[in-house]
Amino acid sequence: MRMALSESLMSCGHAVETAGDGMDALKKFRKGGFEMVITDIRMPKMSGIDVLKSVKAVSPETPVIVITAYGTVNTAVEAMKEGAADFIMKPFSLDDLELVVKNVLDARAPAEQESTAHPAGEREILTRDARMQSVLELLKSVAKSRAGVLIQGDSGTGKELIARYIHRMSSRRNRPFVAVNCAAIPAHLLESEMFGYEKGAFTGAAQRRAGKFELADGGTLLLDEISEMDLQLQAKLLRAIQESEIDRLGGKAPVPVDVRIIATTNADLKKRIAEKTFREDLFYRLNVIPVKIPPLRDRRGDILYLADCFLGKFSETAGRPKPRLAEESKALLEKHSWPGNVRELENVIERAVLVCKGDQVLPVHLFMEETDGEPAPMDAPAGFTGAPRDGAAPTLREMEKTLIFDTLKKVKGNKTRASQLLGISVRTMRNKLNEYRLDVAESDSSPP
Repeated sequence: MRMALSESLMSCGHAVETAGDGMDALKKFRKGGFEMVITDIRMPKMSGIDVLKSVKAVSPETPVIVITAYGTVNTAVEAMKEGAADFIMKPFSLDDLELVVKNVLDARAPAEQESTAHPAGEREILTRDARMQSVLELLKSVAKSRAGVLIQGDSGTGKELIARYIHRMSSRRNRPFVAVNCAAIPAHLLESEMFGYEKGAFTGAAQRRAGKFELADGGTLLLDEISEMDLQLQAKLLRAIQESEIDRLGGKAPVPVDVRIIATTNADLKKRIAEKTFREDLFYRLNVIPVKIPPLRDRRGDILYLADCFLGKFSETAGRPKPRLAEESKALLEKHSWPGNVRELENVIERAVLVCKGDQVLPVHLFMEETDGEPAPMDAPAGFTGAPRDGAAPTLREMEKTLIFDTLKKVKGNKTRASQLLGISVRTMRNKLNEYRLDVAESDSSPP
């Protein structure tokens, strides 16, 4: 069957490599150069779903088509949830397969054309700001080089999106893009995560494991929050960049790697250098192409443009008509200082779409304060259900309770997600819910 599929696809003009099991397939895939993976579900050594997950871990943009004879709706759903581009059920004709392959490649092609509106992984970089557009044009011109890039900017400005944009515009676009968050991984684990280890290198190392450098071979390695890496590991990183080789923990010989490094930080690295917490030589190695992302407060022309884009995005997700921003809401958004940048604006608009009942977003739906510290107008949203029985205007506490329960309902009771949308901690959410339970016990009534 492998031979038949291979000959059929080659007759369509595709170059094809085959593998008899999932382990062999992943070894070949990691060497790079593949635009698509087609995998069976039932295979020796490794299931097709595991192959799918592994491919997506190495190269999220590579489409995977899953073939199954044991297919149920649940199998297909699981494959699609794990990122499969499509699936095909046995028995099928070679014409069926060729059509699926063509459709997947056709759907992917526009995203790889440089004329598209600044592709960045699965998300588009949205901007009308002249400085941001200049940054993107600069990066497009230098993307094909191997030079390191250091992206600096406040939290929430979209540094990882910029990194993915560079990768997509480069000649490495069909090779892996691998990201490492240097702040999220404990220092004693980060070295093995980046450079890998040999079997028996330490207690618990039952088999050899490739690190992020090897997984990114031929592609791009993003070192997110590079400022949080400790000095000892910085020295090993510097050597890896200079020599284009890494040493696995417990390894006896260096391993050559071809990786383009992109680093991001929201810290002042020159200040860190002065404080002796960041190596100056590493800074100059990383900072070959410096990129500074302006904060949203300095991109005032993008605020309402982005808000409108996010309104469309989250309205479509919620399956409802897109509401418009009231003039008071526009003024509030434009006046805000946006310390959390684009990420904060996105959360504010997503929350507003969840709680807005009518055809326009009022200031109360934004649930934010004015920049000068004065609270935003607190008009009750349409459909408000928490007003007192005597018909008086609702109190702030009543509106707060309604907003929290309404948001919880929209996210199906997920307290963590509701807390993020409301801009409060999970602990605060739990405390509020406990307060409302006390209210219910005292009044013998139910929450809205």
